[in-house]
Amino acid sequence: MKKIVVAAIGGNSLIRNPQNTSVEDQYQSLMETCRHLADIVKQNYRLVICHGNGPQVGFILRRSAIAYEHAKMHQVPLSSCVADTQGAIGFQIQTALENQLNLKGEALKTATVVTRVLVDKKDKKILNPSKPIGSFFTPEMTEDLKKRYRDWIFAEDPSGRGFRRIVASPAPARIIEIDPIKNLIKNNYIVIACGGGGIPVIKKEDGCLKPIDAVLDKDLTSSMLAAEIKAELFIISTDISHVYINFRKKQEKPLEHVQLHQIKKYLKEGHFAAGSMMPKIEAAINFIENGGKKVIITSPENLSAGIKNGYGTIITP
Repeated sequence: MKKIVVAAIGGNSLIRNPQNTSVEDQYQSLMETCRHLADIVKQNYRLVICHGNGPQVGFILRRSAIAYEHAKMHQVPLSSCVADTQGAIGFQIQTALENQLNLKGEALKTATVVTRVLVDKKDKKILNPSKPIGSFFTPEMTEDLKKRYRDWIFAEDPSGRGFRRIVASPAPARIIEIDPIKNLIKNNYIVIACGGGGIPVIKKEDGCLKPIDAVLDKDLTSSMLAAEIKAELFIISTDISHVYINFRKKQEKPLEHVQLHQIKKYLKEGHFAAGSMMPKIEAAINFIENGGKKVIITSPENLSAGIKNGYGTIITP
């Protein structure tokens, strides 16, 4: 049986140039990333892809804010933004990857799963939201939005640019669509799932699921998925070829082959920035501690070389 590899690619990998952010620009960037993902498939792996969606959700929220400002149209719920991007980015990955595989003489099936992820409604981060999202609003617009959406929380930006909405970023607890994901893998599909970390939902007292406006970390959810489907390998794609300690300091050093106890030591020493490399390292640790064999962290153009030649930062038990 082919070994399973989970590849987590960032939403920023669709946007290489801040001046070129159209849907077509994003597709062209994805074609390049999918060329390297196709090489992984050619190495006889079963591939599962997770993707980020930060910039793309930002675009939807910005359009929503403009529509509200000029036509008083309703705001798009954050959960719907995540669902929209799962479908749209999944569609682009499917098309780009199938085209790249076709050029390499492969004809494999792909499928995108719109994925919900259960979170604990008592998670401290839900009770104390801290992640800013979306556009900046004037004090007058903020007051109007508070009347329309009574559960929204706002905070003034320290730079003085206005007020922004604040949401929670809880830990993922369970992937709701795990069974269909497993079935698709079993039937030889390349699966795109858990986009943007998943659509966060909570379980109500009556057992029903309710979407919440929150942001999940894509790498942490991808790690949980990789462990759940018993992936042999977990790859995290980022914008640098290696993880560094003392990053951008005089003693800067790239990490190549690192064991679990070493990477945990570096994490405790504060080498990895929150909101940047820290969640990727935490995701790698979670995967290894839950039975994973190997994590590779590297840039998109080195994905295949990471598997073939051990390039990038390799973390093992």
